[in-house]
Amino acid sequence: MREHHVQCLLMGGQACVFYGAAEFSRDTDLAILADDQNLTRLKSALDALQAEVIAVPNFDSAHLDNGHSIHFRCHHPEALRMRVDVMSKMRGVDPFPDLWERRTTLQTQDGTICDLLSLPDLVLAKKTQRDKDWPMIRRLVEAHYFDNETAPNAEQIDFWFRELRTPGLLIDCARTWPDAAKNASQNRPLVAFAISRDEETLASTLDEEEQMERLKDKDYWRPLKQELEKMRMSR
Repeated sequence: MREHHVQCLLMGGQACVFYGAAEFSRDTDLAILADDQNLTRLKSALDALQAEVIAVPNFDSAHLDNGHSIHFRCHHPEALRMRVDVMSKMRGVDPFPDLWERRTTLQTQDGTICDLLSLPDLVLAKKTQRDKDWPMIRRLVEAHYFDNETAPNAEQIDFWFRELRTPGLLIDCARTWPDAAKNASQNRPLVAFAISRDEETLASTLDEEEQMERLKDKDYWRPLKQELEKMRMSR
């Protein structure tokens, strides 16, 4: 992707590995800018990977604009059978130009430069109806907390109050930063139970929050799944 100057951001399980919450993934998931020029560059990169579209939908900017993911299988010897999934629009996540401005850029040991969704954006993208995503969200935010708890900045503290899913850690945060906790409770009411150190109620309210997000994701995907089914039938 970098060789062909594709504007894209790594997300999914491989991004989770970079953020310290290891997850085995056979797929490469990419958020992409879906304008004509970038899609032309993406096509060149996929051609170099000898990638073909699998399943539905086909490679069309309209499908990306509607929120669909397009799935490819690579046949290049150095990426044999690697699946590449691309999206440009996700529920609850900002448009790509905003994601690009907030991206995380890392360099691997062999010198490869990788652009990732920022951690807060990755957490939002993981709020799906899939069972496997919610333990990953918890691990991602926990890893960030333990990496930065000794000297956090205000932005990091705000992120923890927005996204921590571990009752004990939320209570610790409320004890350590009471003013930030009070402010956070206005947007995330369950933080009030962290302030009062009611761990049992906090845990049950976190479960309720998760279930609400799962239902929102189901509602979001219902019409998209109906579109996919029509595509399958017509094919």
